[in-house]
Amino acid sequence: MPPPRSAVVFLDPHFTVGEVDPLLFGSFVEHLGRCVYTGLFEPDHPAADAAGLRTDVLALVRELGVTMVRYPGGNFVSAYRWEDGVGPADLRPRRLDPAWRTIETNRFGLGEFTAFTRAAGLEAMMAVNLGTRGPAEAADLLEYCNHPSGTTLSDLRGAHGAPEPYGIALWCLGNELDGPWQVGHKTADEYGRLTAETARLMRMIDPSVRLIACGSSGSGMPTFGDWESTVLAHAYDQVDYISLHAYYDPEANDPASYLASACDMERFITDVIALCDAARARHRSAKRLSLSFDEWNIWYMSRQRPGQGEWPRAPRLLEDVYTVTDAVVFGTLLITLLRHCDRVTAACLAQLVNVIAPIMTEPGGPAWRQTIFHPFAQAARYGRGQVLQLHVESPTYETPKFGDVPLLHATAVHGEDGVLTVFAVNRDPAADLPLTVHLGGFTAGGPAVHSVLADDDPAAANTMTAPDRVTPRTLAVPEVEDGRLTAVLPPLSWNVLRLPLAPAH
Repeated sequence: MPPPRSAVVFLDPHFTVGEVDPLLFGSFVEHLGRCVYTGLFEPDHPAADAAGLRTDVLALVRELGVTMVRYPGGNFVSAYRWEDGVGPADLRPRRLDPAWRTIETNRFGLGEFTAFTRAAGLEAMMAVNLGTRGPAEAADLLEYCNHPSGTTLSDLRGAHGAPEPYGIALWCLGNELDGPWQVGHKTADEYGRLTAETARLMRMIDPSVRLIACGSSGSGMPTFGDWESTVLAHAYDQVDYISLHAYYDPEANDPASYLASACDMERFITDVIALCDAARARHRSAKRLSLSFDEWNIWYMSRQRPGQGEWPRAPRLLEDVYTVTDAVVFGTLLITLLRHCDRVTAACLAQLVNVIAPIMTEPGGPAWRQTIFHPFAQAARYGRGQVLQLHVESPTYETPKFGDVPLLHATAVHGEDGVLTVFAVNRDPAADLPLTVHLGGFTAGGPAVHSVLADDDPAAANTMTAPDRVTPRTLAVPEVEDGRLTAVLPPLSWNVLRLPLAPAH
């Protein structure tokens, strides 16, 4: 019989990609569906704290390892008046939200969001409305949030119960304004000029802010490339990041290409880096832009139906249930972000609770982890330190969309804790993939551990009645001998190999 197909990885401590920025493990909270109401915030829930936050959800957010949260949108922000969400809750206006065709009560607003970030230990990424509003309103919001005191808006924040500034550093300058679906959709020239002027004014208010310009809403947008070049022609010197958004629909692709979705993300990232660096050359600038991949996930978008009829309040929207197959593909996206940590220095899993989310809740009932929760939690916990350059030799398989694709998708992190972590996905749905990792200049300092997320049923999922159907399990201890770590990756699996290292001499 022929030997089984196998994969080989070569690495060395001297060859690194870069240091992982903790902001790579961000998420996203939008006023959409039940993300906020009966998700994060449910004052009448038995587990609610004094601020109305669900403590069972807070515990899962902490376990997930999220470091930063983007708020309040998303499409929602492009028609949002931030003033509606501050002050006494019972005096706040109810508004129509045209983005998702719902009623927004504004019961949860800026103060409640800040209470959530502080309770969960998160940094905030705040988006401003550049759809129906402009520089003046963005500057007002910044002054309300960050100016210490002594002005009408900063003192208003104090009167609302927050005498100390919120100190929000990260700001998104609008959302997906290249998209025709967006309230206030703009051409690249219109948006680029607006972004540059908004950024200049915001830096006058608070020079410490870090600003994110909207890139394309996806690599498939007809204006992709031209949008980035035009926007950066106006705003390169005024911004610190450009954004990327990408979602992968299991039902919009053939199965083989879906498993290779990370190929699209990889190409998207490298193309945007090239566009940013071309703009840098044209501007003769010493500054190098970072990438903020501030919306990414698996999304069964083909199941989405546009809202019609009445305007509901916090309806069940986009509550996708993720399978173990989705978790494996999700893991390849995490690996791709880590492989580009030198330029992708912020990222937001969209979203956090209920809406295409790793955490699900039932009103008045329990909260539980979806399958995608586990790869994110492991990456956020173990993916801290230096990402290593890998040389990978892997068998391939054929896909209609991407051609020949490696069965192995992997990265490795030399951790701050002195442990080498290899994140690896076996895309083969039917066969094990033996893996050998050549450790280069690393020396093992203890036994390795192999955690795997897989299931005999590729459609297995976690639900309210079976919340732990799919969870990571520990396999037999991998062998470490003669400078090599060997393990067997089960079919269609997300794998985490952890090897304590001997101190360097």
